[in-house]
Amino acid sequence: MSRRPAEAGLAERLELAPMRRRDLRQVMVIERVAFPEPWSQAVFTSELSLRSGRAYRVARLGREIVGYYGLMFAVDEAHVTTIAVAPGSRRLGIATVLLLDAARVAVAQGGRHLSLEVAAGNLGAQALYRRFGFAPVGVRKGYYPVTGEDAYVMWAYDVDGADYAARLARIEAKVRSRR
Repeated sequence: MSRRPAEAGLAERLELAPMRRRDLRQVMVIERVAFPEPWSQAVFTSELSLRSGRAYRVARLGREIVGYYGLMFAVDEAHVTTIAVAPGSRRLGIATVLLLDAARVAVAQGGRHLSLEVAAGNLGAQALYRRFGFAPVGVRKGYYPVTGEDAYVMWAYDVDGADYAARLARIEAKVRSRR
C-alpha cells in the first residue's frame, strides 16, 4: 500500500497542545463524524473547565485540528475518555501519536494504569490499543445507546514501568521511521 505524500514527516509536523475552548469549533466537527452519539460542546466545555483531574489535547497540522484526546485521572488510573482523528487524516499515524502523548501525560500525572472503552465492532481502534498493551478485561453490554453496541473495557497495566517505556519507545521509533 502506498502512502499519501502528507504522511512524510508527519510526526515532526504534528503539533500537540492543550485543548482550549477556541478549539471546540473544529473539535466538534470531528466529534460529530467520529461518534454515533457525539459529546455536546457543553460537555467539552465542562471537561475543560475542570482545573485538575483531566487532560485534553489537540493535534494540529498547521492551523487545522486533525485529532484530539482526553484523559481523566482517578488515583493511579488514567482513563482515556475520548480519542478521535478527522476522517481526512486517518490512517496516517495520528491516533498513534495521540496515544503516545496520552500515555506519557498519564505517567507524568502519576498514572500507573490506563483504561478505556471501545466499541466491540471497532476493530481498527482495538488493534491500535493492543499495540499499546491494552487487553480486554470486560464487556459493557449495550454501552452505546444509539447503536446498542457493546463496549470492551480495556486496560494497560504498569504503564509507569521500564517495560512500558520501552514499548512506547518502539512505537515512537516506528512513527518516526514512516518517512
